Amino acid sequence: IITLLLLAAIMLLLAGWHRFALPRVEHDAGGHGRFMILKAFSDSVRAFVGKPHFWPAFLFMLLFRFPEAQLAKMAQPFMLRTVEEGGLGLTTLTVGYTYGTIGVIGLLAGGLLGGYLVSRNGLRRWWWPMIAAISVPDLVYVYLALAQPTNLLVVNSCVALEQFGYGLGFTAYSLFLVYFSKGEKSTSVFSICTAVQALGMMLPGMFAGKLADMFGFMWFFVIVVACCTVTFIVSALVSLPRDPGGSGQ
Repeated sequence: IITLLLLAAIMLLLAGWHRFALPRVEHDAGGHGRFMILKAFSDSVRAFVGKPHFWPAFLFMLLFRFPEAQLAKMAQPFMLRTVEEGGLGLTTLTVGYTYGTIGVIGLLAGGLLGGYLVSRNGLRRWWWPMIAAISVPDLVYVYLALAQPTNLLVVNSCVALEQFGYGLGFTAYSLFLVYFSKGEKSTSVFSICTAVQALGMMLPGMFAGKLADMFGFMWFFVIVVACCTVTFIVSALVSLPRDPGGSGQ
């Protein structure tokens, strides 16, 4: 309760700061009223669905993180559950440190490395290595569920590896959204892309807990790894731009 109240207080302070610090638009050149808002929204949706190769790109946005969405929902409950229940039996404090510190460091390191590699050689050069990077490390959870190690160094190393691969692979996903959004109403199209991205995380997470309860954690993580084939399939369907950036292109 104290933690949540503290977070709420921080959000209120930030909201107050933004109320005075952010610039304001005094006059909207596009007009006012509900009609203009609806027209702007419909124009943005029309620009979104009118993009070349729309359906492969849409499936990519929706299903790229299909396995990761399931894994993300159940990774921490898996660590908190007792060994008898198939988990690792870690404390809340330990799980918070593992994900909040070690995992974040791995995620940032993967994202930074991904950005650096793309800036040097372009997205086409690193597309499939990055797809593999977000998929293959999911195997560490199969190992954790089988071995149920008590050594925190082993657990933290596995989490760091999986999050590093996620950060590296997510670079490809994010940059594809940027390239797809270029052109008419790019900002609005990118916003719709992020909404589809959020939907792609929400829908698989809705049944992840049910799968874990039905099959147990070990087989659940095996199913997650098998679902990585979906990531490879939708990644093969999309059309990458000819010159996606990078000095190597």
